[in-house]
Amino acid sequence: MTTPHQSESGRARMPADVDAPDKVAYGLTFRQLAILAAAALGFYGAWRGLHTVMPVAVLMGAAVIVGGLTFGVAVGRRDGLPLDVWLLAAIRHARAPKALSTTDTASTTPDWVQAPTTRVMVPAPLRLPADAIDDGGEIRLGGTRAAMVAATSVNLALRTADEQAALVDTFGRWLNSLSTPTQIVVSAQPVDLHSAARSLSHAVDRIAHPALADAAADHARFLDDLATRRDPLRRQVLIVTRTNNGERGDHAARRRADDTVRTLSGLGVTTRALDGAAVTAAIAAAADPYRPSRPGGLAAPDAVITGPDTPPRQKKGPR
Repeated sequence: MTTPHQSESGRARMPADVDAPDKVAYGLTFRQLAILAAAALGFYGAWRGLHTVMPVAVLMGAAVIVGGLTFGVAVGRRDGLPLDVWLLAAIRHARAPKALSTTDTASTTPDWVQAPTTRVMVPAPLRLPADAIDDGGEIRLGGTRAAMVAATSVNLALRTADEQAALVDTFGRWLNSLSTPTQIVVSAQPVDLHSAARSLSHAVDRIAHPALADAAADHARFLDDLATRRDPLRRQVLIVTRTNNGERGDHAARRRADDTVRTLSGLGVTTRALDGAAVTAAIAAAADPYRPSRPGGLAAPDAVITGPDTPPRQKKGPR
């Protein structure tokens, strides 16, 4: 039984958005004031140049419309972003090529692109931040390297106040020990229960005990019904550790990943440093989370892909 004093230990109020920009004046940030000031200077210049050749009512009406739009752009938000940043991103996205290719399409057109009769946009070069992924799981990012750690989550609501304080203190020590950029990605991915139900159904015939076979068949029906009625998701936590520019050591990123695994194991979560195949699968799943993973993983660019083994043909000798 905990006392009221013990239940309040380790708790502190924190703002919901610690990254919110500071308010400079009138509840507006410096960026918002700069947008409004630029609009005001533009209107003043237009007034000085046009008030002698255009009616004042027309100028005032245009000023009200433009001022309202400018104010909306300055203070508005869309999808969690300031409206001006969102509009700039939309313009860049509209002008960016939608087809990318790993070949150089600037000088020559690839053979698999049909020669167009009219001028169309050819695929642009695909530039990825990662150059290569080795078997140990290190990602080469130009002059730096990165490694990836997979971790499970922990439910603080089921812990006591002292346990919560200890977990937060352990996590805080790990954050304070970081000296390089580190990224924590928490995502929800769909779970394919139909495949698990089919595998379990196929295994029922090989179970000798009747009661165990009935239980397995019932569980397979439950998984199939759950996948039909619901959209089950699983939470994935990935931690990407990086090295500094010019940091010596061929496996520095891997060592940082191993240190992260040892430190976060004190939180009671399961952590492991991913190897090359797991890192490739995680990046592929992040790029397209709703496509089921392919069995066997992805082939390397220089890998030789062969078909299934077939028995060699017997040579027929002369009769």
